[in-house]
Amino acid sequence: MNKPLTIALCAGEASGDLLGAHLMAAIKARCPQVRFVGIGGPRMLAEGINSLYEQEKLAVRGFAEVIKRLPEIWRIRQGLVRDLTALRPDVFVGIDAPDFNLGVAAKLKAAGIRTVHYVSPSVWAWRRERVAKIVHQVDEVLCLFPMEPPLYEAAGGRAQFVGHPLAQTLPVVADKAAARARLKLADDVPVFALMPGSRVSEIDYMAPLFFQAALLMLRDYPQARFVLPLATAATRTRVQALLATPLYEQLPLQLLSGKADLACTAADAVLVASGTATLEVALCKRPMVISYKISPLTYAYVRRKIKVPYVGLPNVLLGRMAVPELLQHDATPEKLAAAMLAWYRAPAEVAALEQAFTDLHLLLKQDTAALAADAVLRHAQGAAA
Repeated sequence: MNKPLTIALCAGEASGDLLGAHLMAAIKARCPQVRFVGIGGPRMLAEGINSLYEQEKLAVRGFAEVIKRLPEIWRIRQGLVRDLTALRPDVFVGIDAPDFNLGVAAKLKAAGIRTVHYVSPSVWAWRRERVAKIVHQVDEVLCLFPMEPPLYEAAGGRAQFVGHPLAQTLPVVADKAAARARLKLADDVPVFALMPGSRVSEIDYMAPLFFQAALLMLRDYPQARFVLPLATAATRTRVQALLATPLYEQLPLQLLSGKADLACTAADAVLVASGTATLEVALCKRPMVISYKISPLTYAYVRRKIKVPYVGLPNVLLGRMAVPELLQHDATPEKLAAAMLAWYRAPAEVAALEQAFTDLHLLLKQDTAALAADAVLRHAQGAAA
């Protein structure tokens, strides 16, 4: 009797755990007898993965934290390669976490195991030279953005655009009135969302800047209200400490636990730190001002490595400067406030941007888990045959 199809997966953090769980569900719908093994979090465990190591041990952020945990992470990677080489699954799927997963994939591919990487690193923007290496580490890359597959194909690799799961989750038509009703915000007052980042280090750099911009906006619109969604308890603690200082204690700011989509949808415009949050704002069809500030030394290094004329995902995806990017020395309270109020005072430009973001949403809205499942099973069943 043939052994059941065995698929190995590895997700290094919460976002990968969610993608992995959806992928597993889609695979099970097509192949009910499949077995899953590897590393997964609570959602993947609920779908039935046999997790050989704890996912939490891989979910490390920040350079200092990574250095401290490097020996343990290295041991897990060596152990996973050893275990999967012995088990010989029909395919290995690394989900995001490229620094960990691509190294595992390369070893397994060398041992004759099929490999797929799900979620391309940002090679279109940063360290494009990685593409030549990645196409030798994996048999296929499953990409969330349409501009990514051509980069791998040009290097002789195989890649497929499967859409972005966020585009499936968020509604194509954003209901501002309903969002304001849920947040108890009046329809006739200016509302601005502030999104200074999801990490404490980003809060330290960006939140004071965003709050100073908000104070300047209040001079022109004293009735304005502000909302700030917070990703973690640690970022909430840091923001609350800032708001307790005399400079900001009168700021009319509503803090939310999560609910970034609700905050964006309720807002007239969003002030957002550069990163994946900018895509969420675009999918909520809201005008935004993108900003970021890091140490001058880091910025000088990053600037040399960036290969695209824009840093904001909405601008990259639309191929034009659709929303302002105020970075580094341009990230001043005065410039941020002026750019935000320019959106508030330009309804025709906002309407045109909303249409562009709707078109982008429809492009990214694919049946992501199903497309990924079909690709993974193609490799697994090819290996099994």
